[in-house]
Amino acid sequence: MKKRFLAIAVAVALIAASVAAYTPDADQGMLRARYLASPGDLRTIDGASLHVRDTGPRDAPTLILLHGFGSSLHTWEPWARALDRTYRVVRFDFPGSGLSAPDLAGSYADVRSMQLLAALMDTLGVTRATVIGNSMGGRIAWSFAARYPERVEKLVLISPDGFASPGFAYGTPAEVPLALPLMRYAMPKSVFRMSLEPAYADQRALTDSLATRYYDLMLAPGARDAMLQRLRQTILVDPIAQLRQIQAPTLLLWGQQDAMIPFSNAADYMKALPHATLVPLPNVGHLPFEESPDASLVPLLRFLTSAK
Repeated sequence: MKKRFLAIAVAVALIAASVAAYTPDADQGMLRARYLASPGDLRTIDGASLHVRDTGPRDAPTLILLHGFGSSLHTWEPWARALDRTYRVVRFDFPGSGLSAPDLAGSYADVRSMQLLAALMDTLGVTRATVIGNSMGGRIAWSFAARYPERVEKLVLISPDGFASPGFAYGTPAEVPLALPLMRYAMPKSVFRMSLEPAYADQRALTDSLATRYYDLMLAPGARDAMLQRLRQTILVDPIAQLRQIQAPTLLLWGQQDAMIPFSNAADYMKALPHATLVPLPNVGHLPFEESPDASLVPLLRFLTSAK
């Protein structure tokens, strides 16, 4: 979701300059009261304070779900409620996202995210898992599958990030407009909601409660600073060599009305992934598990129960 977010952040900055709409951080206690299921979900993993939700039978096959840029583990809730009847479902907020604290060392590169994922699996006693990732989380998922093949049973990529695009060239940090840091001080809710709208083909899926959750968690202490640092530390490399290394059976789910990362990008992944199956999702945008959870679960469950 980062490309659209960059554009809308500039608009936020312009509004801030004209109306001085100061937006402070939200109270951490309030956020935990609203969005923390259990105090035990706050864990220290490899020195990082992470929000982790681990549900379902402990002896069942494990699914690990990785959220996208500017999101949180809550984005998976519709899928998780269905999946954790049969599977162990593990979700976590990346540092500086959702209810996870910003990284103490200020490290938000993909390699650090992969280290945390491996450390979390070790802590939970999970040797191998099916890794499922959306957008930025998809990029981290396929990078993890290439780096740690022995730990990935199957791979599910939902509108994954990774190929170069405007503002994100290979080998250089992402372009961060000079006005973007002003979002740290001003972020009107009405304008923020506008930044979410392109993620949904059907605007009715973006309910008031859903938009409020995204907005509340974006105001978590340190979250906006962490998001800016994650952008500045994102350095893409041509993914083809890594993708070709992946041996895990792979499902590629992509909304055909995705306005964040276009469906046409799926062809690039299909050329590079040796064991991939593409399932287009008609009339769906960037977040099928939020917008069309029941329909998008059908190909996922078919893939999870298949022999390959």
